[in-house]
Amino acid sequence: MRILGIDIGGTFTDVYLVDNETEDQTIHKVSTTPEDPSEGALKGTREICEMTGTDPGEIDYVLHGTTIATNAVLEHEGVETGMLTTENYRDIVHIGRHQRPQNYSIQQDIPWQKNPLVKRRHRKTVPERVTANGEVETPLDEDAVEARARELEADGVESVAISFLFSYLNDDHERRAKEIVQDVHPDAYVTTSAEVYPQFREFERFTTTAMNASIGPTVVDYISRFKDELREYGITADLHVMQSNGGIATEDMIKETAVTLLLSGPAAGVLGGKWRGSANTPSSEDTNVITFDMGGTSADIGIVSGNEIVEANVRETEIGGYPVMVPMIDIETIGAGGGSIAYLDAADAFRVGPKSAGAMPGPIAYDRGGTEPTVTDAHVALGRIHPDFFLGGGMDLATERPREVIEETLADPLGMSPKDTALGVLQIVNNNMANAIRSKTIQKGRDPKRFTLVSFGGAGPMHAADIARELDIPRTIVPSSPGVLSAVGLTTTDLQYDEINTKFSMLGELNRDELQADYDELVGGVRDHLLNAGIDAEDIALEMTADCRYEGQGYELNIPVGQGERVDSVEHIRDAFHEYHEGEFGHNFPENPIELVNERVTAYGELPSSKLIEVAQVEGDAEDNVLFTEDVHFGVDGEARAHETPFLERSALGAGHELEGPAIIGEKDSTIIVPPDFDARVLRYGDIELTRTPTTR
Repeated sequence: MRILGIDIGGTFTDVYLVDNETEDQTIHKVSTTPEDPSEGALKGTREICEMTGTDPGEIDYVLHGTTIATNAVLEHEGVETGMLTTENYRDIVHIGRHQRPQNYSIQQDIPWQKNPLVKRRHRKTVPERVTANGEVETPLDEDAVEARARELEADGVESVAISFLFSYLNDDHERRAKEIVQDVHPDAYVTTSAEVYPQFREFERFTTTAMNASIGPTVVDYISRFKDELREYGITADLHVMQSNGGIATEDMIKETAVTLLLSGPAAGVLGGKWRGSANTPSSEDTNVITFDMGGTSADIGIVSGNEIVEANVRETEIGGYPVMVPMIDIETIGAGGGSIAYLDAADAFRVGPKSAGAMPGPIAYDRGGTEPTVTDAHVALGRIHPDFFLGGGMDLATERPREVIEETLADPLGMSPKDTALGVLQIVNNNMANAIRSKTIQKGRDPKRFTLVSFGGAGPMHAADIARELDIPRTIVPSSPGVLSAVGLTTTDLQYDEINTKFSMLGELNRDELQADYDELVGGVRDHLLNAGIDAEDIALEMTADCRYEGQGYELNIPVGQGERVDSVEHIRDAFHEYHEGEFGHNFPENPIELVNERVTAYGELPSSKLIEVAQVEGDAEDNVLFTEDVHFGVDGEARAHETPFLERSALGAGHELEGPAIIGEKDSTIIVPPDFDARVLRYGDIELTRTPTTR
């Protein structure tokens, strides 16, 4: 069984090929091609097949993580979009809610007003009305739908979002309107809110549907084109794509709900981090992991608590300031990567990021025309990145020019030495990333001391020890092939499909049989989707949950409500909600009535996955594998001081090897920095553990 994982980042595209029969694992990195990301992905695919002598036709699964959807939203590059909605409700997507993004600012841009997903002239209304109990009060005016569709076609609209009031209870009008629009404008991409996410809260539901319509044609075109290019090369396996919820989707699933790809790439990284964190956690303990994925453009932070990946509250999920009501892993993303630019702002304050040099021209050290100093350039200036290690020596690095530019543009104006300035660049970006981790741990009641930091991405292992020191995290894991762990993470998950039903009923007024009937219908829907995707019935697992709240509350908690296909008793669900509420907020109200708002079912279809492979136990000391030593600068009492530092190749290390810092461990896809106050140890599966030297704790 050969599995190919392809993850496209802002700077590099990572490719991972695994053969589960021979246990051969191969990694490869190529530069991302921003104009057409599929070019870099196809180039990496061709090269890894050539490197391994793999016949493209022998690849069984292709799994893909992409930023195409996210970029389309952040860069406002969606297609011209129209909307059909209930009469008198065309401005819901403009008005929003009473909260502003920044409550106390008198000068702010409201994203959905400054850059509307659907321009007002393309928001059309039609007579129809479904009541709050799902009954039809005003029939759909089909002639009006046809007329509005012709107007949108004449205006050059390429995609249409259909969002009616209370369609989450009864979507007959939306489905009929879609049929009419497709007949009138057959070239348009048409989507309905009931297809995307049938849940109450009109502003969020309408906006999510509009976003799906806006980016849908771009995403579908990209996926279809990339699949065709793979087939031309000889890969006939179906293309599967990572979703924001951490599950894999088929091409057909993506065509309907492109909006589920918004955190495609970062989600794969969290899965990979959990996989390696779990492998290095004793079976008697829960896996508690902070995943730290630092690439060339950004850093993504995820949390695994009590063996479970923490998911974002649907009410709080947003991309680019737009609310998005789709299941997502809770990921904090900040503009801090190897390509983040260091500069002095208008007030001469020292800043790093979020602006990035990207893949082209990239850092100055890449020698591709970059002129602004970056985080990578700071590492080069301090002697931490060696040309022989970078991409396995496959990419030439300019080592003198970064030092010169840091001195000219930053050190001289600040009155600092070039080395101290380079160290300052790293300290600033480390503080930014540590604060992002605090927002997901300390501010959420989680103590970082109880977690393991799993650090990966091309730049993550260079910053892991500093982050762990700043947050007093006792243990850090740098996985095997850290620079491509997001691509590896793609090969560790399953096909996933979600269904939701808005219920709005008091829990005390429901009985188990009624709930069972609701969930049986949802289970049938998700099961059919996975069966149609080629998953065998015995390979399908189910998860049943419900969104509940105390009567009068404005927010819900998601709680499990059954095992397999069997729903728990109402009493058990009530007790579970009280327990979850106390765990989340520190208190509960046992006497208060509970409202069940949404019923949810998630189905998982098992796919072939990567296997953990043990590395050989070796004899002798790690120091026997030192290639050379050089002076490398580290921070001591706030100053950059030179330390004679050994450089080692990671592939020469085996399970049981131990190192005292300082040390630099190089590999093709990343560089691991072991500061003077840290120790390193190679674990069973080749992962490297970093811990503070006991005398420095």
